[in-house]
This record gives sequence, structure tokens and C-alpha cells, in this order.
Amino acid sequence: MKEFHGISASPGIAIGRVFLYMEDSMAVPKYTIEHDSIDTEISRYEEAVNKATSDLNQLKEQLTKEVAEENSRILDSHLLMLSDSMFNDQVFQRMKNDMINIEAALKSVIEDLVDKLNASRDLYLRERTVDILDVAKRIINHLMFRERLSLADINTEVILVSQNLMPSDTLLMNKRMVKGIAMDSGGRTSHTAILAKSFEIPAVLGLRELTKSINTNDLIIVDGHHGKVIINPDDDTRALYEKMLLEYQKRESELLNMNMLAAETKDGKLINLQANIEIPEEVDSVLVHGADGIGLYRSEFLFMQPGRVPSEEQQYEAYKTVLEAMEGKPVTIRTLDVGGDKFIPKVNNLAENNPLLGWRAIRFCIEHKEFFKQQLRALLRASVFGNLKIMFPMISGVEELEKALAILEETKDDLRKEKINFIERIPVGIMIEVPSAAMTSDILARKVDFFSIGTNDLIQYTIAVDRGNEKIATLYEPFHPGVLRLIRMVIENAHEQGLSVSMCGEMAGDLYSSVILLGLGLDVYSMSAISIPEIKRIIRSVSMSEAEELVGTIMAMKSFGDIDKYVRNWMEEKFDNIRY
Repeated sequence: MKEFHGISASPGIAIGRVFLYMEDSMAVPKYTIEHDSIDTEISRYEEAVNKATSDLNQLKEQLTKEVAEENSRILDSHLLMLSDSMFNDQVFQRMKNDMINIEAALKSVIEDLVDKLNASRDLYLRERTVDILDVAKRIINHLMFRERLSLADINTEVILVSQNLMPSDTLLMNKRMVKGIAMDSGGRTSHTAILAKSFEIPAVLGLRELTKSINTNDLIIVDGHHGKVIINPDDDTRALYEKMLLEYQKRESELLNMNMLAAETKDGKLINLQANIEIPEEVDSVLVHGADGIGLYRSEFLFMQPGRVPSEEQQYEAYKTVLEAMEGKPVTIRTLDVGGDKFIPKVNNLAENNPLLGWRAIRFCIEHKEFFKQQLRALLRASVFGNLKIMFPMISGVEELEKALAILEETKDDLRKEKINFIERIPVGIMIEVPSAAMTSDILARKVDFFSIGTNDLIQYTIAVDRGNEKIATLYEPFHPGVLRLIRMVIENAHEQGLSVSMCGEMAGDLYSSVILLGLGLDVYSMSAISIPEIKRIIRSVSMSEAEELVGTIMAMKSFGDIDKYVRNWMEEKFDNIRY
């Protein structure tokens, strides 16, 4: 029995036999060519590109019929890469300079590009290498007359194990038969993680060298809750996880039966539970899990497709799709939150020594006014199709907020002049993510309609802890007294002005935080859709007086260690099976 630890990318437990997917279609011969062979090589390449383009168009058509359109749009970026004349010219130039065959020239150019992207400090940019490799492998397969193994042909239940899945692999795979995913590479923001969550397939990524220690047909356990993979478990471990899986499935079924019930405390306090999404396709999961709306639509995902920046029309269609699908339930769309750990090629490629404290989010948008207005136009145009709320990220003070609001009003004026319909009175809110915003929340509350607390950033900025730095990860503590006091301050200041407060950071979906947030007076919890039923169960099992008493106790404590220990003991005594 071997145990590996990685990144919990999609929750759940899967037990089954390994399907080891180790396609290595980047292996190519390399040989010298004569000058009179150059045209022949170019023709071969162009024919292979045409065939790859045809493959992707067929796959896109098939996917559009099977799944939400946004997933198939991942392939649009691949199609754009195939038609990128600058890229193709680089391949031709490498062939001519080195006088080598076109396959070797393509591989050389791709390896240089991937090395540059992997050297980037930006996680999003590093993860986009998978799209480049996907396209290159398609071209090489046609140049070498190789048949590509299709994951759509899997006809028995398996756990899919791979070094690195291509986006098209994940989209095309037989999702009924793939019960779990374990991968050497990848992170929480990779296409594989996003799609695994969307398809509700348990997944653990970032396992580094798992594929070197495993074989097809090995028995494997994927624990998506704890980011753990176990190869060939002993009988006791297997029996334990089989019991856990049955309990999890039973609990999930029972929780889904609560969809028609409100998230209401035992003494009648109604709480709104909403979902965070990154792609329109996730709306199906939002509705299945009984969400009251979408509390955070991270619009930057639209901008992270390699090879393109979405036009106003493309943005409009995406926002419209989500608003229509939610049928009147509120949809909060956050304007572009670029920078920091989120890099968009051709948009914010400026290197910064400290990007998390740099030119990001609303700061970037204000400086790129026309770019910002294009997104605001798309949002306003889409507003007539549902219950839209607009939210600005990373507001640090009233000056930034006033500038953003002025640009929004200017955009409305433009649409009025063009006689384009939109909802005039759209609720506008801000993310509270930095201590300065929390400390001036009484001022900011007078200028907006709602707050949403982004705890992922608020915690790291308050405690001065880089949540991506494993050396100090233990200091990233939601229950730090400083963090809890800021959250309480924001909620109290908002309520004094009659504003609703939501939370869309990971803390909102954390079971151990749920009763604390209730006692602090949080109005709206927004989280991954799959977490909603469990949070609802907890809220329906406590009273406001219990929650307020818990908060009163912990707010008198001096250290996050004492608070954490007390809260965990309290929750585990109160609720069965709070730990998976």
C-alpha cells in the first residue's frame, strides 16, 4: 500500500481500478532536410493543421450537443492557436534555420514556449501550457499518421490516472465511466480541476510522481476531500473507505432532499445560500444543489482562454446564458479581477516584484478605461435577461470606488445614447478584501448596495501571510482574532446602513466556520455549489442564540490556536459526520 498527497481539486471519494493514460505523442524523429524539401514540409504541416482543425470542429459540435456550450468554448482557443499565423511562421522559420523536418521544428518551438511559461511566477499562465501541448500533439499525430487514443471509448468504470490531461481529453472522456481522476500535475485553477468539479468527479491533482508508482488495473482510492490517493490499499483501509463512500453517498442523497427547504435556523432566521462559479456550465450544479442564487461569478475565466481576449459580444452571450438559466434568482458578476496570481496573456503581462500588492483588479480596470467599459457594456446589455448584480473587486478606499462608479455611469450614458436597453437600477456592490476597505466600511457602505467579503485575500492581507507559501501555510488562519474582528466590523457597519453582507471566500463553505459566521450576522453565504447542502444542514440545526453565544465566547479569546481548538470541539460535539 502506498499513499500520495496532492491538491484536493474536486470533493468526493472514488474507489476503483486504474486506467493509466500515458499518451506521449510528442516523441518525433529528427533529421536534416534539403532546401528543395522546404515547400513539401510546409505543405505537410498545413495539411496536418487542417486535419487537426477538422477534428476540433467535430469535437466542438459533439460537445455542444452533450454539455453546456461554455465547455466547448475551451476548444475555441485551440482553434485560434491552430490558425495563428505568427505561431506557424515561427515553426517554419525554425525549420529553415535548422534545416530539420517539420515535426522536429514544431516540437522545438513548443518546448521553448512551454519552458518560458513554466518559468513564469503566474500560476494561471503556467497551467495554460496544457492547451499549447494539446494543440501541438494533435498536429504531430496527423504528421506521424498516429491514431489518438480516445477517452470517450472507456467502457468500464475506472479511475483515470495521468501525468497531465489535456482539456479536450477531459471534455471528451466518458464521464459516466470515469469515477475519479488522479494526476501528477495541475492545480485548483486548471481546466481539469474546474471541469472535474463541474462533472462532480472526485479529483486529486499535483501528485507529482504518482504515475511512476502505478500500473493499469491497480486498485486505487481517490480521496477528493483530503487530497489523498492510496494505491493497492490493504483490506482494512479499503473497508474503511468503502464505508466512508457509502456514508458520503447516503448523506449527499439526504442533503439533496433538503433542496426545497429554506436555510432557516431553529428560531426562524432565514439565511441565503448562494454559489460561486467560474464558467456558465456550472449553473446546472448550482440548481441541482438548491442554491438561492449565484453570489460570485468570476468573470476573469472568460479572459483566460489562451489565444484570445473575449469581445463584448462574447462576454454578453456568457452573462446572458447564466442570467437566463438562473430564472430570476440573483446573479452577482464580479468585474475583471486580473493581476496578483491571475495573469491574462496580452492584457496584463507587466512583470511586478510584488504582484499581489500591485497593479491588479479594479486598479487595472480603472487605468484601462475602454477595456473596462467593454465589460460593463456587456453586463448592462445582459441585465435585461435576469436578476443581475455587479460587483467591483479589490476596492481599497472610497476614491477607487467613486472612479469605478463614474465609469459605470458613463457606460450607461453611452448605451442610452445608442438606445440600447438595460436595467437602469442594477444593484452595485464591492468586495471587501483588504484591511483598508474593512476599516472604512462605514464610509463605503454609503455608496453601494451590498458588500461581499472575500476572505481568501482578506486573511492573507490582514495576517501578512502568503497563502501560496507552504513554509508559512500554517499561519493562514481564518480564526485569527484580527480576521474575525474585521469581519464583525464590516457586517455591523453594513447593517447600520441597511446593506446585506455576503461572503464568497473559501471560509463561507467551510463547515467549521458556518456557525461562527451565523453568529457574526452574515446574511449570504456563497460557496462551491457542492458545499451548499451540508452548510444548509448545519444552519437548520442551530439557533441564532447558540451561534451568538459561540461567537461571544471565541471573541474573548486571545489566540487563533485557542479559537480553532474550541470551535472544532464545539462543532464535532454538535454535529455527526462533520469530518469526512
